[in-house]
Amino acid sequence: MTEAILKVEGLEKSFGGVHATDNVDLEVRENEIHAVIGPNGAGKTTLIAQLAGALICDDGYISFTGHNITRRPAHKRCQLGLARSFQITSVFQDMTVLANVALAVQAHQGHSFRFWKTARNDRQLNEPAEAALERVNLLDRSDILCNELSHGEHRQLEIAMALATKPRMLLLDEPMAGMGPEESQRMVETLEQLKGEMTILLIEHDMDAVFTLADRVTVLVYGRVIASGPPDAIRSNEDVKKAYLGEETINA
Repeated sequence: MTEAILKVEGLEKSFGGVHATDNVDLEVRENEIHAVIGPNGAGKTTLIAQLAGALICDDGYISFTGHNITRRPAHKRCQLGLARSFQITSVFQDMTVLANVALAVQAHQGHSFRFWKTARNDRQLNEPAEAALERVNLLDRSDILCNELSHGEHRQLEIAMALATKPRMLLLDEPMAGMGPEESQRMVETLEQLKGEMTILLIEHDMDAVFTLADRVTVLVYGRVIASGPPDAIRSNEDVKKAYLGEETINA
């Protein structure tokens, strides 16, 4: 069995009387896609915010690559290789797709952005940026301005910028939100290409995408884990059917 790269034990976060995460235990193994699903208000976004360091838990323990990161700030978690795609950097709409990813490479290397004008043609920046764009199927869009991208292409660009920082694990919070069927399918294909090479924790409402991509699935309801296991086991779990998916949907 592959070693867990992320371990969560007894995670607690409350807002007033609402338990957003309630004694959550979770393990994500290296190079797997692990999906977290649940109805609105289940605590999924609160969970991912605690993993990324945007929220500090009230109680519990988070370990990443063997390091206790429970109280570490977000930038320290990024240094260990834990990346939440939309937190990497802002997209500069009046710059090219390639330039945006090259900036992420530059940031990861620790260089100041004030040198960007002279560095914009630096192959040490552009080559890894092009490699990241190729992994998300955007290399042929590298020379266009970001304000010309579709919504789905923007989400692919965010993943490319995250990949440019050479993370050990990606935290993706609903990467297919707001997409039509064609854009969703392209995103699924993008994530399928990363499968087995990159550890991904995926929060997603699109159940077809979840069961296509995930190696394992954890189900949250009212902040508590009610089931965790392979997709087939989740499909047939009666508690999951009653609490969230519905028999007709989960057996589709």
